[in-house]
Amino acid sequence: MADPKGFLSHARQESAKRPVAERIGDWGEVYATVPAAERGHQVRTQASRCMDCGIPFCHSPATGCPLGNLIPEWNDLVRRDNWAQAGDRLHATNNFPEFTGRLCPAPCESACVLSATPRAGGPVTIKRVEQTIADVSWETGLVRPRPATVASGKRVGVVGSGPAGLAAAQQLTRAGHDVVVYERDDRLGGLLRYGIPEFKMEKKVLDRRLAQLRAEGTEFVTGCEVGVDLTTDQLRAGHDAIVLAVGALRGRDASDIPGRQLAGVHLAMEHLVRANRACEGDGPTEIDAAGRHVVIIGGGDTAADCLGTAHRQRAASVVQLDQYPRPPSERDFSLSPWPTWPLVLRNYPAHDEGGERRFAVAVQRFVGDAEGAVRAVELRRVRVERDPATSRRVVLPVSDEVETIPADLVLLAIGFEGVERMPLLDGLDLSPSGRGTLSVSSNWQTTAPGVFACGDAHRGASLVVWAIAEGRSAANAVDEFLTGAASELPAPVRPNLLPLAVT
Repeated sequence: MADPKGFLSHARQESAKRPVAERIGDWGEVYATVPAAERGHQVRTQASRCMDCGIPFCHSPATGCPLGNLIPEWNDLVRRDNWAQAGDRLHATNNFPEFTGRLCPAPCESACVLSATPRAGGPVTIKRVEQTIADVSWETGLVRPRPATVASGKRVGVVGSGPAGLAAAQQLTRAGHDVVVYERDDRLGGLLRYGIPEFKMEKKVLDRRLAQLRAEGTEFVTGCEVGVDLTTDQLRAGHDAIVLAVGALRGRDASDIPGRQLAGVHLAMEHLVRANRACEGDGPTEIDAAGRHVVIIGGGDTAADCLGTAHRQRAASVVQLDQYPRPPSERDFSLSPWPTWPLVLRNYPAHDEGGERRFAVAVQRFVGDAEGAVRAVELRRVRVERDPATSRRVVLPVSDEVETIPADLVLLAIGFEGVERMPLLDGLDLSPSGRGTLSVSSNWQTTAPGVFACGDAHRGASLVVWAIAEGRSAANAVDEFLTGAASELPAPVRPNLLPLAVT
């Protein structure tokens, strides 16, 4: 059994980061490389803080992990130094734990029973343990291709190679179906490739997993926009089922703010994609923060990615703006009771690297120069309310005072509005819902027969762990559709499941 006093004997300890001066000088991951023996000891100690609770809220999709990761099991296996079996249990529920271990904000940790009271010293470092298990599994050769032993003779087309598409493809390939993944970009990975900065996940981590998928039999076609380069009729004719994992890449804009048309005002993804392409060796980015005064509008993950990227591009200054008030530093249980996702100030490694954060402010106007380039932004203090009639957010100024700050580069990281308008959807006679997403029935099927949807395309912009969970569940539904029998593939979440932890 687990050590019931482990959390009393050992304090929570995060992974060590490289010094700021070192890490902003390159694009390597921010966390320090630790010798294997020392790393193993540290992580075993952290895993021993897990009590194997009678009701493990950490691995419930409703409160913690959407994948239903068997967290108490592999925590105890690590505690007992059984890394091989821990890797087996981790991969039993998660196709890509090396992705989630690096990128997931860990709703499992906020749902950990040790989060229920501050006196417990903080939750188990579940994310750290998960990443270490995944890395050790790769380093010791435990991760190998698992090709199917029996072919079904059925063909599946997966559109999109982000985490949802890759998870669905791997599950269906292992079930014996012939799977082809179509990606419109020149490289595979979707947002894992071009949205996530190198300092959060080096792309060699993605590439080695893609090599495993290829070895298992999954076929990939890049530079192919379905609906243009391959017609929807051709797609249907060549496959028995189709999975749409096209993401939710339509960025929310600020077209109502005067001066939005000025040169130097960009959507965040325009900046991040070009920066990632530069890291891939495609040449210098056209949207470079070097020597410029950068203003980032938004307070979430994407804004933090822009912040870290601007630091590495050697920006002259960076200011991050958030229209909401500064959240509390510690969980207020009256506002966000355990095990729900807490309302707290989230500090990313990029925030330790410099820059200024401003809260409860909004841009009133982008100010340009004679050449039509942005040179400053005008700010006002604001508060955000809900309109009782429409339930929509309303941003209201709280004073007439206007503040002007310099800005040579403005990045809009204010969220996403759903799937992009694309010929693929027209060809399949599909229309996004009012939320900009693709609606599905209880078996993940859209209104187009034999066409399924999952990940951000169905859910809206969300977490990598939700994308993997939906990809696995959609694969289960596709397998049943193709075989006419109950599938043995796991289905961790339902289409209508809404998390209590993270939306």
